Amino acid sequence: MDTSSSPADSSAADSPTDSNPLLVTSGLPPWDRIEPEHVIPGVRLMLQKAESILEEAERDDAVDWDRIMDPLDRISLLFEYGWNPVEHLLSVMNSSELREAHETVLPDIVRFSLRMGQSRPLYRRLCALRDSDRWDRLGECRRRIATRMIQDAELSGIGLEGEDLRQFNENQERLSRLATAFSNHVLDSTKAFHLDITDPADADGLPESFRRMAAAAWNQDPQNADQKASVESGPWRVTLEAPSFGPFMEHCRRRDLREQVYRAWIRRASEGDTNNEPLIAEILELRHSQAHLLGFRNWAEVSLARKMAGSVERVETMFEELLQASRDRGRAELKEIAQYAADHGQNEPLAHWDVAFWAERLREERFAFTDEQLRPYFSLDRVLEGLFRICRLLFGITVRRADQEAPRWHEDVRFYQVHDENGTLIASFYLDPYSRPENKRGGAWMNDCIARSVTARETRLPVAHLVCNGTPPVGRVPSLMTFREVETLFHEFGHGLQHMLTVIDEREASGISGVEWDAVELPSQFMENWCYHRPTLLSMAVHYETGERLPDELFERLCAARTWRAGSAMLRQLLFGMTDMHLHARFDPRNRESAFEVFQRIAEDVSPMPPLPENRFLCSFQHIFAGGYAAGYYSYKWAEVLSADAFAAFEEAGLDNEEALAATGRRFRDTILAQGGSRHPMDIFRDFRGREPRVDALLRHSGLIEPATEQQRQNDPAGR
Repeated sequence: MDTSSSPADSSAADSPTDSNPLLVTSGLPPWDRIEPEHVIPGVRLMLQKAESILEEAERDDAVDWDRIMDPLDRISLLFEYGWNPVEHLLSVMNSSELREAHETVLPDIVRFSLRMGQSRPLYRRLCALRDSDRWDRLGECRRRIATRMIQDAELSGIGLEGEDLRQFNENQERLSRLATAFSNHVLDSTKAFHLDITDPADADGLPESFRRMAAAAWNQDPQNADQKASVESGPWRVTLEAPSFGPFMEHCRRRDLREQVYRAWIRRASEGDTNNEPLIAEILELRHSQAHLLGFRNWAEVSLARKMAGSVERVETMFEELLQASRDRGRAELKEIAQYAADHGQNEPLAHWDVAFWAERLREERFAFTDEQLRPYFSLDRVLEGLFRICRLLFGITVRRADQEAPRWHEDVRFYQVHDENGTLIASFYLDPYSRPENKRGGAWMNDCIARSVTARETRLPVAHLVCNGTPPVGRVPSLMTFREVETLFHEFGHGLQHMLTVIDEREASGISGVEWDAVELPSQFMENWCYHRPTLLSMAVHYETGERLPDELFERLCAARTWRAGSAMLRQLLFGMTDMHLHARFDPRNRESAFEVFQRIAEDVSPMPPLPENRFLCSFQHIFAGGYAAGYYSYKWAEVLSADAFAAFEEAGLDNEEALAATGRRFRDTILAQGGSRHPMDIFRDFRGREPRVDALLRHSGLIEPATEQQRQNDPAGR
C-alpha cells in the first residue's frame, strides 16, 4: 500500500482473521469501528503474529542491515495498528470497559516488549554488524539506529542472567501497570470533584465565557435534567479541568470558594480509591531497583544515558544558572501582588488561592486588557487559519481539512492533509481540540499515528494525533480560546511538524523517533513564538461577532504582558524539574524522607510561596510517574534554550521581511524538522544556527535580562 496515493483507505476487504479492526495494517486506523471488545482478541492475535516474526528473525544469522531490520519493521507495523490505537483511545475515549481490556493485555505487551528487547540473537547480529567492515558503509542514520538499538537492548536488561533477569522483567511489568493506574486515578479524581454555584451573587466577576461553559457542564449531568442552567442565572458547575479551574481561580471573588477549589486541586489523586501516594513510593523504589540491576547508581543515570544533556551535573548546572536569573525576580513579583491585594481591601495574608486572583487584577490594571477581552478574537477556526498561514510562509506547506477522508473516534475530531509546494500530499493529522471531562484526560499532547517509512515495498506517509483540551463551543458561540490555549495549540503543532515534515526514510529515525528526549521540545516551543508575531497574530485575531481585527494597541499590550510574572513562571518549572531530578538521582526510597518532603524542601528554596504542607501535587504529576519524563522534566527548559536561540535567527533575519523569513524557515525545515533522529541534535542545530546554542535568547525572551547590544555579543561570543 502506498499512503501517498490512498492515505485513508482503511476499509479494504478484511480476511476472516483480520475482521478485528486492530488487525488491519494499511491506511488509517479504523477509529469508527474499534470497540473495547476488540482489544483482548485483537491484541493477543497481534502478539502471536509478532512472536512468529521474531522467532523467524532469531533463526536468521545474516549480518545484513535489511535482513535484521525488515522483520523488526513488520513487528513495529503490527503495534502501530494493533496496540497504539488502544493506548490512544484510553487517553481520549476512556471507559471502564476499555480500561479493563487494556489492563488484561498490558502484561502480555510488556512481556513481548521485554522478550524482543532482550533477544540475544538480534543483539549479537547488531554487534557483529557494528564490528564489521560494512559499518562505515551504512551511513550516519543507520549507524545511529543500530547504535541506539544496541544501547536499548543493554538498558532493557539483555546482559542480565537468572534471578536478576527475572526480577528486572517482573519490575518492568509492574511499572507498566502502576503507570496506567496512576493516570486513571488522576482522571477519576479530577472527574469526581465539582462545585455547583447556585446563587448568582457568588458568580459575580466570573466571565461570560466561563459561565457559559459552567452552565453547559451543569446541563450535561443527567441528574440535573429537571433544572436546566442558563448563562445568566445558573446554576454553574466548576470542575478541576484546566479550562474551568484556571479561569475560576483568576476571577472568582468569593475567597472561600477559591480556597475550596484550590484545596481540591492540590489533593487530586491523593485520597481513597484513587490515592497515588503508595504508587509513587513503589514506582520510585522499582526504578531504583532497575537502575541497580543495570549497573547504574540511580534512575537518572539510566535516563540521561539516552539524552542530549548526558549527566546529572550538566542538568543541575542549567538549573542553577536559571535559578540565579529568576529567584529575586520571582520573589519581587510575589511581594508586589501581596501589596496590591492589601491595597485593594484584602486584610488576610496572601494565600495560595489568592495569588492567581490578585495577579490577574494587577495584570489587567497594568496592561489594560483582560483575557475575556481577548477571547472573542480567538475562535478556533481563525486561529487555525493563522497557524496554517505562517506554516505556509515558513515551511512551504498547505494544510487542508479533509474529514471525509478519515474515520474518527469522536464527532469533534477533525482530519487535515498537508501538501508541499508542488501540491503533493506529504502528511496528515487528526486534531481533537476540546475538553471532554467524562472520558478524556487533561493536558495537551502530540502522538504519532503512523510513522513515515520508505521501503522497496511501499511508502508510508506520516500521520499525527494532536490533542488539546480547549474550551468547546456552546450553542451558537464557537470555540473561543484563551491566549494560553492559542499558545498550546501552536506548541503541539510544532511537535506535529517535526513528525510530519521529516524526510528520513527509516521509520526508526523519522519524525521524532530517535530524537534525544531533551531536544524533542525544540520545535514545539519554537512555534509558540509566532503567537507574538504581528502579522500572524493580527491575521487570526478576528472578533467572532463583529469581524473586527484585534486593535494595534491591544496587540502591543499583549506583547508587553508576555513577560508578566516571568520569574514566577521560571521558578515553577524549575521546582518541577529539580524535584524530578532529585527523586531520580539523589533520593533513596528506603530512607525515611518521603517524596513529598523532598518536594517541600526544594520548594522552600525555589518557590516565592512554598506549597502548603498538605499539598499533594506529586500525586497528579503524570509527566514523571505515568509519562516519559522521569528524570527528564528538565527537558522543557533544556529545549527552551535551543528553541529561543533558534527563533533568534528569525529575529536577526527580520520578522517583517517575508522573503528573509521564508529563507530562514526553509533552513529550519530542512534541518530541525526534516532530519529527525538521523543525526545528533547538536549537529543538526549547528547546521541551522552555525554555532552551538546560547542561553541569552531565553533569558531575553523571558524578560530576565536586557537585550544585548551587538558590541556586547561580539565581546562575549558564549552569549552569557
